[in-house]
Amino acid sequence: MKKYGHFIDGKYVEPSSASWIDSMDPYRGEAWAQIPQGNSTDADLAVKAASRAMTEGPWSKMSPSNRARLMIRLADLVEQNADRLAETEVRDNGKLLAEMRGQVMYHPNWWRYFAGLADKIEGSVVPIDKPEHFTYTRLEPVGVVVAITAWNSPLLFVAWKCAAAIAAGCSVVIKPSEFASVSTLEFAELTREAGFPDGVFNVVTGYGPEIGSALIDHPDVAKVTFTGSDATGARIYAQAARSMKRVSLELGGKSPNIVFDDCNLDAAASGVISGIFAATGQTCIAGSRLLVQNSIKEAFTQRLVELGSIARKGDPMSPETNIGPVTTQQQYRKILDYMEVAKQEGARCVLGGGPATDASLPGGQFVEPTIFTDVTPGMRIAREEVFGPVLSIIGFDDEADAIRIANDTIYGLAAGIWTQDMGRSFRMSAAIKAGTVWVNTYRAVSYMMPFGGMKHSGLGRESGMASIHEYLETKSVWISYDQNVPTNPFVMR
Repeated sequence: MKKYGHFIDGKYVEPSSASWIDSMDPYRGEAWAQIPQGNSTDADLAVKAASRAMTEGPWSKMSPSNRARLMIRLADLVEQNADRLAETEVRDNGKLLAEMRGQVMYHPNWWRYFAGLADKIEGSVVPIDKPEHFTYTRLEPVGVVVAITAWNSPLLFVAWKCAAAIAAGCSVVIKPSEFASVSTLEFAELTREAGFPDGVFNVVTGYGPEIGSALIDHPDVAKVTFTGSDATGARIYAQAARSMKRVSLELGGKSPNIVFDDCNLDAAASGVISGIFAATGQTCIAGSRLLVQNSIKEAFTQRLVELGSIARKGDPMSPETNIGPVTTQQQYRKILDYMEVAKQEGARCVLGGGPATDASLPGGQFVEPTIFTDVTPGMRIAREEVFGPVLSIIGFDDEADAIRIANDTIYGLAAGIWTQDMGRSFRMSAAIKAGTVWVNTYRAVSYMMPFGGMKHSGLGRESGMASIHEYLETKSVWISYDQNVPTNPFVMR
């Protein structure tokens, strides 16, 4: 069993507590690696290293073009190590190797894209209305960034957060989930190999209350970016506000997948299955609320049941597997609890509805892909994020009905619309309150497109050209070339 250290100031170091946390393989149900149990001392070391990199080290003097070269070199290294990194993620979180390899192979695009933006961060000259003044703006790195990532796609979140931050000239301290830290610790070595100066990229691991909280409170941290649940995000937001830190949050969802009776039914059924059963439903963009036009509701439900019933559960490393284990015991129990709540509230279970009992499945963390129908919008199963392969089917009559139901939620991360009516696709896309709307597709992401939520689903955006401004401050500069002394120094100029 490999034992890892924190990655601080360009090297691996043991935790000051001399304590480690077992990293569990959710498929086998056994520990396979150990990560440091960090505390406030480790947090302080990492933040101070990041701060030195920004103020004293070569990073502070490096040109944007040279930063970009390092980022491109890092992208190449990720590609060269993609298989190893993907397998590491599977051991940590139990998601399918096909999905994690795809994510890791796509990961370098963020580094290359933002490398291309690094030397295009430009202020502007302002044609000011005050005579004999030259004024301009500068865009400067916000400072040390703390990035707290979730366990379902660790390296993808590293790319989403850190590529933009580093292109902007910031240094970063990553605190990955204690349930899936190993791939981020392995990735850290690649930043050193790529030539990043010491302190630019740091990784500390451990439990949120012990080290995450210390990172958020640290006076040298300027910005916190977090991916996770809305409840945790709200606590981080409140904590960061006490020291006026910048914050961006990518939080939970209860995304509506809306199927109209004029759609391509085969494509819609495939998209709905992908939206809820892919990644064992452990994704913030899961299309967990299926809104189906009543004219096709029964037939479409039956089609989904047939597709869902043939999903193969098993070893996530196998290309034959469709459904892997739930990543954590805590999440496994939560999913089962929600299934029971749905039954008690009157939802009708037409597929699954409990733990997977196949004796050939080790680890004890598999659940059956589950479909509930006869769901009403007020049921908890339709309002709260389950974060598992549990689909709630709700009928609707027309566009207005679909919009009302879709927007009746505290969340606003994503939505899907399935229709062949072009006018409807535009009307619905404008009416749905969500940060991303997919039409006739689902779960598509790109380094070029902004991603983030409305309402309880978060603040700020990741990816896309505008996201680099999440890590920049605007400074206004006034230079007077007036040779005359002001006649009255006691009034505003």
